[in-house]
Amino acid sequence: MELTRDGLYPKHSGIFSLMETSPDTRYHGAVYGAYIGDALAMPAHWYYNTDELRRTFGRIDRYLTPPREHSGSILWRSTYAPREPAFDILGGQRQYWGKRGVHYHQFLKPGENTLNLKLLRLALAQVDANGAYDRDRYLCAYQSFLLDPAGHRDTYVEECHRGFFENLRAGRPPEKAAVQEKHIGGMVAVVPLYAALRQLGHLDAEARRSVHAHVEVTHAGRQVSEAVETILTVASEVWEGSPLADVLTGHLTRQDLPYLQGPIVRLSERPPEQVLGRVYSTACYLEDSLPATFYLALRYAGDPEEALIANTMAGGDNCHRGAVLGALLGLDGGQECWPEDWRSGLVEPTV
Repeated sequence: MELTRDGLYPKHSGIFSLMETSPDTRYHGAVYGAYIGDALAMPAHWYYNTDELRRTFGRIDRYLTPPREHSGSILWRSTYAPREPAFDILGGQRQYWGKRGVHYHQFLKPGENTLNLKLLRLALAQVDANGAYDRDRYLCAYQSFLLDPAGHRDTYVEECHRGFFENLRAGRPPEKAAVQEKHIGGMVAVVPLYAALRQLGHLDAEARRSVHAHVEVTHAGRQVSEAVETILTVASEVWEGSPLADVLTGHLTRQDLPYLQGPIVRLSERPPEQVLGRVYSTACYLEDSLPATFYLALRYAGDPEEALIANTMAGGDNCHRGAVLGALLGLDGGQECWPEDWRSGLVEPTV
């Protein structure tokens, strides 16, 4: 694959591998990438009509304020009944549920992260403070965080969190309250948490176990575990120094990992408008969202900034897809692969 398209680096140029990338730089690159990918896409989250997206925002290459209205929003179809203090995770945001045209993240600031990325920050802060991941400790922090919706200010709460608290209300213990899942929102912590643990000296197998345990707090099922393991396999090889593009093409040649299969190498020669929304849905379901993420990672392996812009402009679940994409690209290129204004423009610190 020697082609250079749209002014991008050749996909296998190894542009970042020419520089020494330390564990600390890889870790911060992954964390910044996850937060940036989410925050950049946040105003245009779940816009499936890309013409409307472009009319509303233009080219999104900076952090923007989300509009209060979202004509394509289906938040009105989402429900969550519990109101008891021990299970009320909507609080004052409940008044916006059931109404048409409400933006999912209407109260967030430019550069602010959506709920799942705020939960990632919660997990990383625990690891930073304790030197390891503790599932029971995170479970307690997770429940407290969700029960303070005024603290995170995000209007939308995903199905996995609603299902978790509905299961608690039904009498399940917290460690068994996860729901069967199939959405990419559960993948946003995989690479950053893995990198955090490796940076602290944890071995690959130990870090993998901790990541699986973390994801399983809210996301259960074979589809999820296979997706986590695929991302971890890619991340571990990049962590050890292999360029991301080489890792992806190697596995695509062998067709040996779930979700990293099919004609992604060939598709990477096409622009996003010919692939996203056509070959792969831009929705949140893993069977399309993860291959779409790998497509973007391969096409823009030499240009992480353009990768996140292209992801944002593709619409759909661009926040969670962007978080996974950004984490992989940042793990590969280190924190300096992200523009300074993107890094400094985040509302909350990386950890």
